Amino acid sequence: MTTSHTPLTAADLRARLAPVYDSVLAELAELVAIPSLAWASSDPAQVQASAEAVARFAGTRGFDSVEILRGRNTDGSEGYPAVVARRAAPEGRPTVLLYAHHDVQPTGDLALWETDPFTATKKGDRLYGRGVADDKAGVLIHLAALDVLADDLNVGVVLFVEGEEEAGSPSFRDFLERYRDKLASDVIVVADSANWAAGTPALTTSLRGMCAIEFSLTTLDHDVHSGVYGGLVPDAMMAMTRLLNTLWDENGSVAVEGLVGVRESEVDYPEETVRKDSGVLPTTDLIGAGPISSRLWRQPSITVTGLDNPPVAVSSNTLRATMRAKLSVRIAPGDSVDNAIASVKRHLEAHVPFGAQLEFGEVEGGNAWLADPEDPSVQIAQGALSEAFGTDSVFMGIGGSIPFIADLLEVFPGASILVTGPQDPDTRAHSANESLYLPDFEASIVAEALMLDRL
Repeated sequence: MTTSHTPLTAADLRARLAPVYDSVLAELAELVAIPSLAWASSDPAQVQASAEAVARFAGTRGFDSVEILRGRNTDGSEGYPAVVARRAAPEGRPTVLLYAHHDVQPTGDLALWETDPFTATKKGDRLYGRGVADDKAGVLIHLAALDVLADDLNVGVVLFVEGEEEAGSPSFRDFLERYRDKLASDVIVVADSANWAAGTPALTTSLRGMCAIEFSLTTLDHDVHSGVYGGLVPDAMMAMTRLLNTLWDENGSVAVEGLVGVRESEVDYPEETVRKDSGVLPTTDLIGAGPISSRLWRQPSITVTGLDNPPVAVSSNTLRATMRAKLSVRIAPGDSVDNAIASVKRHLEAHVPFGAQLEFGEVEGGNAWLADPEDPSVQIAQGALSEAFGTDSVFMGIGGSIPFIADLLEVFPGASILVTGPQDPDTRAHSANESLYLPDFEASIVAEALMLDRL
């Protein structure tokens, strides 16, 4: 039996947030100070320390249980630590899973940072530091929303804070299967995305999928002198250059037959906005065809992310026998990883130049995702974002991928998934000088509390 409930307003929740906001920022700063890189070359103890900090914060929020758990990778090794905390739902009420991740990207070149990446540093309305937005802010949005709801929380909650998202979530699927009962929920809120712009909220309703394909070309059985054989013997670099160039047409659109894409779009994305946000040079032409939002969200793309060739500083006059490359293929909603991998492989096989030998290496990927805009939970989330930010929320796509969403849908097919997040075009996630726009952080807390209240 359920009881009557008077819905809270954004003003109510913002007033409740004010007295605890500084402590929430202090917790965020404590998390940022931990270099929690889930990479083989980094210290795993730091990821453990980060998980312990998240568990300690969760322990003050009234959960029935708080655990640090691990899944297993496909080779049987242990995954990185995740935090799972549960609070049972009142009778007749739904359970909402709140997802974020506490691991971060490497810093890259420290010389490019204007502040210490592992010290949360406030400059104006922005807080700087590695992971401050992606995604340690997501962790604190979840926890702070529970703070402001307090005894008015009228749904069950599962907090799931992963520890290896930036490393590709290798143990994620095993984790979901292993702890299915602990994670079972009706609605899943993923706080790992972005808003349309600073001050303008968005609910992410489409994500491109992704697959990575490694392959090599061989034209010789050993490297030889370029002066002796150049102009007669095709080396692997020449063959690779010719093959890679077949992946795109003259305007830069993907030219691989079989990949799915939609060139129409209902959302206007001004060219000046994408130029400003991306940093593309004024003299550089944009690539592709169709509306910009379609090119970013609903069409495939292919990027060469790796190419084994000596750097200029150590290059020699040599014809290379073998060349290896890695492709990142972004998959449009409506396509699948299996189809994309098969289509790209067929294309490469059909376009190998000079009779070179083609050999495929590792592949990996995650499917695209498209939300149902008529889902009542989606409507609730959009209304909550609009009220909390004081301006209409936008339905937007993301050109990037969150592959684990496909796993969530397969393990929990009946759950609604809401993809939100505190980032904005100036966040620079994964880059130097990552930052969090604090007014949007505060509004995101209020918005999530409104969602939980109205769900």
